[in-house]
Amino acid sequence: MVGKYKVITLCGSTRFKDAFLETQKRLTLEGNIVISVGLFGHSGDEEVWAPGTKEMLDDMHKRKIDMADAIYVINVGGYIGESTRSEIEYAKAAGKEIYYLEE
Repeated sequence: MVGKYKVITLCGSTRFKDAFLETQKRLTLEGNIVISVGLFGHSGDEEVWAPGTKEMLDDMHKRKIDMADAIYVINVGGYIGESTRSEIEYAKAAGKEIYYLEE
C-alpha cells in the first residue's frame, strides 16, 4: 500500500510498555505513521524523574499530538491517568481524532 498515511500519536501510561509496543507495531502494519513516547518512566527509564525532565517530556508529547492526525489512547483495563487525560483534552481542543485501545 502506497499513499497518504495517517499520523497517529500514542498516549497513555508508560506502565503499559508492552501494550505501547504491540499497538505501535499493529498500527504501523495497518499503514499508519506512529509517533510514540521516547521513554517509559513507569517501566524503568529512571531518567524521566530527573528535575525538569518529566515536564519537558509532557510538553514534547503535546508537540507530537500537534504533528498527528489522531491520537490512540493505550488505556489498559480502562486506566487513564492525569497526564493522559490532559493529552486527550488537548487533542480534543485541536480537533484530532481519538481512538482507544479499550472502549
